[in-house]
Amino acid sequence: MTWKPSTLTAVAAAALALGAATGATAATMHPQLGAHLSGMGEHGVVNLALTSSSGKLCWTFDIPTVKSPTLATIHTGASGPILLEFGMHYTKRGCEKESAMTLEHLEAKPGSYSVWVNTAKHMGEVRGTLSVGMAHM
Repeated sequence: MTWKPSTLTAVAAAALALGAATGATAATMHPQLGAHLSGMGEHGVVNLALTSSSGKLCWTFDIPTVKSPTLATIHTGASGPILLEFGMHYTKRGCEKESAMTLEHLEAKPGSYSVWVNTAKHMGEVRGTLSVGMAHM
């Protein structure tokens, strides 16, 4: 079979359109995310492991200076609405099921989301923007 240049162009355009329609590719997905958390004189880190294919989100917080955390959440942007909560109450470690679409958005554009840790005294006592890779103290 001989391929004409116009056929090759059409095939290439279809492949690009298919890639755009299906969202982020595996090359742009980031299943390990982290954030440096700070605020109100406090500091810490959070690390996330995401598996969009199974809908699993796992987290580990290290916030040694924060007294009595009550809830941890992911917000859209620096101060936008809550996208998801890390369980019903704050836990240092855990895993939960989330929608594949939510996890795909986090994996594709982690810098568009921030993690907040609330205390009884302050919402977002410490917070930070998600980034690709694990965060270290």
